[in-house]
Amino acid sequence: KTFNTSLDKDLDRLLSQASRQSGKSRSTLAREALTRHLRLVQFEALRKKTMPFAEARGYLSDEDLFRDLS
Repeated sequence: KTFNTSLDKDLDRLLSQASRQSGKSRSTLAREALTRHLRLVQFEALRKKTMPFAEARGYLSDEDLFRDLS
């Protein structure tokens, strides 16, 4: 599917610059950035949903979890 959007001047410049530097098309970079952002939104929603369960088990920070998993 095709998706059209407007970019302000600064974002358009950054996208063009990143395209030149990476050798990837503007469309590819925009698609990759949108994918990363939407996955992050999904992750944050899941994290928010699971935090009460983690906190009930004493995991109050990422460090608490990493300490027990390491």
